[in-house]
Amino acid sequence: DGNGATEAAGAGDVIKMGYLPSWSDGLSMAYLLENQLNEMGYEVEHVALSDAAVVYQGVANGDIDLYPSAWPEETHIEYAERYEDDYESLGSYYENADLNLSVPEYVDIDSIPELRGQADRFGGRIVGIEPGAGLTRATQDDVIPGYDLEGYELTTSSTTAMLAELDNAIQNEEDIVVTLWTPFWANGTFPVKALEDPEGLFPEPESLHFLARAGFSEEYPELADYIGDIDIDDEEYSVLEDLVVNEYGEGNEAEAIQAWLELYPDLLPPLPQNTEE
Repeated sequence: DGNGATEAAGAGDVIKMGYLPSWSDGLSMAYLLENQLNEMGYEVEHVALSDAAVVYQGVANGDIDLYPSAWPEETHIEYAERYEDDYESLGSYYENADLNLSVPEYVDIDSIPELRGQADRFGGRIVGIEPGAGLTRATQDDVIPGYDLEGYELTTSSTTAMLAELDNAIQNEEDIVVTLWTPFWANGTFPVKALEDPEGLFPEPESLHFLARAGFSEEYPELADYIGDIDIDDEEYSVLEDLVVNEYGEGNEAEAIQAWLELYPDLLPPLPQNTEE
């Protein structure tokens, strides 16, 4: 293809990537890595799961080779610490990821403490995502009791269901509180604002990591080095998720990745060079 890339040692092997498809950071990075791994001669098998704990367990057990977008520093620290001897981080690719409660821009509330005493206005609900998410745990265990949000119940189901409720509320200009995070394409698609967290009860901003099963970097050193050199900023990430989730959509992820690579042709590290020439 003219870029000097070659099949690295081990090329032709199948690399299993596990992630939650409803979490667009993992979805987007999985297809981006698939594109690059295919260029290096690897095959990729997508392992779609519905709970972060199961992804970590799969990596720890060696059933999954890569978790393409993990939050091990704060949000997933419970799972990260539980399995810390059985996985390795290949590096972080995005800085300043964080969690929040958000409301539509038309809601006259700007901070979490202002929710206190207004549960009836929001139907007594904070609309959450998957039960096993770190965001769910932080909201339930730290934020709601820490800010004394009596009368509010955190409802959980899925990211897709939360977004559907958010969209419906905005269409009807109704009050709603949802759990959100950055980076996430929904922040640019929906007119929402993150509520200030003056007590700092949500985790500190963290980096997103590529996690691999123990021994991966020893087995695939060139691949591990390449993945570890990937670095993406806010604008680039926002465009990536928007292309994958919105503009191209389910079933067209490969085309979305190609479109993103054409927008940022020099962003990713160069593919490993052919050392046999």
